[in-house]
Amino acid sequence: MENALIRRVYVWQLPVRMYHWVNALSVLLLASTGYLIGHPFAVQSGTEAYNNYWFGTVRFIHFVSAFFFFFNFLFRLYWGFVGNKFARWRNFIPHRKEQFAEMNEVLKVDILQAKIKPLESIGHNSLAGATYFLTFLAFLFQSITGFGMYAAMSNATLPHLFSWIVPMMGGDFAVRQWHHMMMWFFIIFAMIHIYLVFYHDYVEGRGIISSMAGGWKFIEKDFHSK
Repeated sequence: MENALIRRVYVWQLPVRMYHWVNALSVLLLASTGYLIGHPFAVQSGTEAYNNYWFGTVRFIHFVSAFFFFFNFLFRLYWGFVGNKFARWRNFIPHRKEQFAEMNEVLKVDILQAKIKPLESIGHNSLAGATYFLTFLAFLFQSITGFGMYAAMSNATLPHLFSWIVPMMGGDFAVRQWHHMMMWFFIIFAMIHIYLVFYHDYVEGRGIISSMAGGWKFIEKDFHSK
């Protein structure tokens, strides 16, 4: 787009941007504290135990982050019905022929690197949308397994709504293993996501990175959005 006339398009509304950054911070805190909970290390100290309640602090941060993560996720589910056309659920579930064709084109750019032509997508491309839908399912899995385990040590109503998941999945140990393994899905996804954001920002030149701060993308004036 070096010599193209461009115009601004308001793509990501403020609620979507807020969801994105709250979710990013929550996942960062959950993954880091979750790893420590699964693989704690010993802290040698000569003071009284109550002065070194670091593991309790780690667990507290994990639990608080989980509540932020869960309610932020519920808000995004709601916004998928009332947000603008770029935030709607129809963008996340492939159901049209052209969406599957676009997924094939994205694979040529992202994986095979057989093409560098900018993709004709203003919001999420079809492959990204389908991938995010899978992450929403992972969000749901982590929420119900996490609250299911938390129900055994909490008097709050919300965790006890998911207490049925522990016996259904074969006990606390099995649920912990699944919950911990799914953590690595988020870590790997975050690494790929950050790489592709920078890559597409370079290939498309439409302001992908800045759009999640201000909401605007830049496209050719003769480009027709879907």
